[in-house]
Amino acid sequence: MRTLIRDVRAFDGTRVVANTDVLIDDDRIAERDGPTPDIEVDGAGMTLLPGLIDAHTHTFDGSLARALTYGVTTELDMFCLPSNLRRQRKLAAERDDVADLRSAGVLATAPCGHPTAVVAAMAETLPNPEDALEPFETITDPAQAAPFVAARAAAGSDYLKIVLDDGTSAGKPVPALGPDIAIALVDAAHTAGLKAIAHAGTARETAIALDAGVDDLAHVWSDTPPGDPSAEALASRVAAQGVFVVSTLAYFEVIGADSPNRLAAAAHAAGALRRAGVALLAGTDANPFAPRNGDGLHRELELLVQAGLSPLEALTAATSATARHFGLTDRGRIAPGLRADLVLVDGDPTRDITAGRAITDVWRRGVRQPR
Repeated sequence: MRTLIRDVRAFDGTRVVANTDVLIDDDRIAERDGPTPDIEVDGAGMTLLPGLIDAHTHTFDGSLARALTYGVTTELDMFCLPSNLRRQRKLAAERDDVADLRSAGVLATAPCGHPTAVVAAMAETLPNPEDALEPFETITDPAQAAPFVAARAAAGSDYLKIVLDDGTSAGKPVPALGPDIAIALVDAAHTAGLKAIAHAGTARETAIALDAGVDDLAHVWSDTPPGDPSAEALASRVAAQGVFVVSTLAYFEVIGADSPNRLAAAAHAAGALRRAGVALLAGTDANPFAPRNGDGLHRELELLVQAGLSPLEALTAATSATARHFGLTDRGRIAPGLRADLVLVDGDPTRDITAGRAITDVWRRGVRQPR
């Protein structure tokens, strides 16, 4: 099946190309040549985007289908227990009406550490409580790091997530991994060819993550309020170490009812990171409750723009930047040979980020989704 999208404004992942044509040939973007297209789509007045990538989600039944409805064609899951993960991977591999999936699988945390209590509370309202209550391995000693990471690699984890959050930022202290264990986990991850991603909620925990040599922070920190110059210094260190950061401002907005200053502090951190030249990736911490898979990413882009990113920078954070930093070389841009994961919107989100919500068409692996 060959589909030609005519006379469309295209954001190719880094820049805008006006009044262009984009050809979909089977599951790939193709050069415009060869046989006459089977279908033509009039893109006048519309903008074609690469399929959006949410760089921080939690996936349960229904999550991937909901994500695709909102133009999120790939989700990067940051914690999924084995039975649920096997089911979601099978779904993503076999069907084109759900988003694609990458996952950390089981994260590294201390016994009774984050997110044990959160997951237990969540299980009470899930259709399949076992998806959250399945027992999983925890860590108490650096010597356990290598076998823990080996088990994650054997289970097909795409990267390793390490929890350094001790709960103090939320006023609910819990056990947390120590710096020595964090270092051992990062070393083991790199030996296994996996990126190490740290869940850290405060500036202090972020510094521990940086000391350990992580590749990515799964959240911005949220305890340096606007005007606090320490955010700039920490952002400079993040930049110097070449660490990329997932924003999750939508998550901080959701928990704002309990901690009203955390969104402002998180947005301040995001702005400091952007000014320091750090690669910010758009992620939401989406889950079955809030923020939700799919539309949560559109809210994330709006919050990133409010934090100081341009619409183009925000869209890049949800497409090519995330693809590049997570090694997804076949997506995140509009270019011949790449996967035909595409989103067509009515309007120009490269100028007004809220226009990204006006979705008219979504293609996943070249398959046009019913609207």
